[in-house]
Amino acid sequence: MDGANPIFVFTVLLAVILLVPPAFERLRLPGLVGLLLAGVILGPNGLQFLDHESETIKLLSGIGKVYLMFVAGLEIDLSQFRKTRHRSLVFGFCTFIVPILTGIIIGRWFGFGWNGSLLIGSLLASHTLLAYPIVRRLGVVQNEAVTVTIGATIFTDTAALVVLAICVGINRGEFTALTLINQLVTLSLYCFLVLWGFDRAGKEFFQRSRDDQGNQFLFILLTLFVASVSAQLIGVEQIVGAFLAGLAVNDVLGDSPVKEKVEFIGGVLFIPCFFVDMGLLIDIPAFVKTLSSIGITVAIVVGLIGSKFIAAWLSALWYRYTAMEMLTMWSLSLPQVAATLAATLVGFQEGILTQDILNSVLVLMVVTSILGPMITAQTATRIPIPQPEQEAIEELTPWWDSSEDPQPYPFTVVVPVQNPQTQRSLVELAALLARHEAGRVVAVAIVRGQVHMDDPQLDA
Repeated sequence: MDGANPIFVFTVLLAVILLVPPAFERLRLPGLVGLLLAGVILGPNGLQFLDHESETIKLLSGIGKVYLMFVAGLEIDLSQFRKTRHRSLVFGFCTFIVPILTGIIIGRWFGFGWNGSLLIGSLLASHTLLAYPIVRRLGVVQNEAVTVTIGATIFTDTAALVVLAICVGINRGEFTALTLINQLVTLSLYCFLVLWGFDRAGKEFFQRSRDDQGNQFLFILLTLFVASVSAQLIGVEQIVGAFLAGLAVNDVLGDSPVKEKVEFIGGVLFIPCFFVDMGLLIDIPAFVKTLSSIGITVAIVVGLIGSKFIAAWLSALWYRYTAMEMLTMWSLSLPQVAATLAATLVGFQEGILTQDILNSVLVLMVVTSILGPMITAQTATRIPIPQPEQEAIEELTPWWDSSEDPQPYPFTVVVPVQNPQTQRSLVELAALLARHEAGRVVAVAIVRGQVHMDDPQLDA
């Protein structure tokens, strides 16, 4: 029984996902941090139960990485996103340009050329939504500041990967203005085909399949992976395609049971596997080596944290977000994992970046992967509940809580709408009774609370 046995690896992963997050949440720490630490303990530098190079780990972690971005796109309220797309662009620009300038300054300060310094800056400019499951569980995804931050991810990751392509082309002597224009045109065409084509195809398929939830579920998964693979074919990171796929099928799924199934299987299995794999990448001996280059490591970590904070502060100041909303935007944009790690490995293999930068980025990944979710877990509980929920709560205020004299309560028929097989007949019967007495019909459904339900969602 070792890391090469797929069944053994899968068993260990299931045990970690089941046991570790609840234990850390009892200690008031995010479960995601527990998954990262579990990866360190079970990885090559610990008990050696799991190996990042294992085909099973690669498969499950790769699915989890794209699934994380897919669900992020799926959860965005498109009506709200359309209203805030300009704000997402502004925050995306701020959280890209401030860190990239900071990285260029750090690179030049420590003796790197302009090409290497630009690549260091691009490493700091992107971010990974590691803490997205936290804001989703807290029920604050619809908050404008959170929506703006999620929307900005597509801008920062895409721009950072374009900069990476430019730096690699310059290093190889293959870069020209024509190749840049070609890349941008290809990317624009790809975005249009995914957003428009998958939306049309999804609506047509769902209309034809009607209540066949199994085939609808498979169609959504196929959409996710086709978009991810297609993104890689045109030289863009898979997570960009996954995010666009989530946006494309957002209207198609709505709040259907299929959407619940898609999110359930990702949140329970694939996404946690991705976080465990991130822990496996943490090389403890590499941290020891960074002691010899502690200066550039501290500069990169402090520069990233400070530049992301400045970007969030400028955007919050411009759009008048609260302090907690600003801190949530900052913490969501802190983690440097997927795109950063991929770009660092490419830059190191191309000879643009040194071993010191690679080790420093590993330290940066650990610090931001732990710090970001921890801050999000604290600040997201204190940001305002989106306005539609507040209005719904006010509408549900009982009549006897009114400050005015209560009026005689009308004849009311309460109808359970839990069972789709009986609800139509029950509503029709209730309507007949209510009309006879000039009364009203009130539908009631019992909602079962989720495990680890947090305060804002519970209050709503």
